[in-house]
Amino acid sequence: MTTSEIVPTDAGDARITWCPGKKPWAVLALSHGAGGGIEARDLQALAGAMPARGVTVALVEQPWRVAGKKVAPAPKTLDTGWRGIWPALGAPGLPVIAGGRSAGARVACRTGQELGAAAVLALSFPLHPPGRPEKSRADELLGTGLPTLVVQGGNDSFGKPAEFPEGPYRLVEVPYGDHGFAVARRAPVTPDGTLALVVESVTSWVTSLRP
Repeated sequence: MTTSEIVPTDAGDARITWCPGKKPWAVLALSHGAGGGIEARDLQALAGAMPARGVTVALVEQPWRVAGKKVAPAPKTLDTGWRGIWPALGAPGLPVIAGGRSAGARVACRTGQELGAAAVLALSFPLHPPGRPEKSRADELLGTGLPTLVVQGGNDSFGKPAEFPEGPYRLVEVPYGDHGFAVARRAPVTPDGTLALVVESVTSWVTSLRP
């Protein structure tokens, strides 16, 4: 059974939706991107799959979403909100894997080591704005200092897998997937198959982190 709690932060009230794991050994904290919320298909799929594997999933809504705003604030404010919810994420006394999709992935990369995360999960990491490869955010990914998994759509306009630099992280390509892991109708894969690959890749990696 899921439960929700409001957590005050210096950026406003955030919300955590808890999906408890069976005999949990870790917490996987997942935040949303700048254009959506925790209803994203990949976040919901992970929240449905990971608890059976002993991982409690914490879906984090940033204060701007809780307040009903339509536009995400600056990265510095996103980091402030994430730092504010971190003590609540660690309250169960389990290792916390910091993660998220798109803008949420960037936050996890920037703050993971500082906050004592066990690892970082970056779903659809926005390597650069669409059509602006010169505006690279690779330094955020390369600087996590933690075990890091990137799950990236093969047709992601924010950065295709081939554009990513070599570095101390693992990258899994989701063939034909866009920034939301959706696929074109003509693609030789189904949306369900794409989502299954995301879940399988994350599950395998998270399991490998277990002591």
